[in-house]
Amino acid sequence: MAQIAIKQIKSRINCPAVQKRTLDALGLKKMNHTVVHEDNASIRGMVKAVSHLVAVTNL
Repeated sequence: MAQIAIKQIKSRINCPAVQKRTLDALGLKKMNHTVVHEDNASIRGMVKAVSHLVAVTNL
C-alpha cells in the first residue's frame, strides 16, 4: 500500500484541543517533525482535520 509523509509546519499553540489530539494521534509532537503512515481513509481524514498545520507528500 502507498505511504504518505506528514510534516507539522505550524505550531499547535492556540489550536482547539481536538486538533491537538489529532496531531498526537498522527504521532506529531513538535514543529518540523515528520512521520510516515499508510495512505488510507482514516489517516486522510485526520490530515484533512489539521490540514492548515501539516504538509503531506507521497512516497
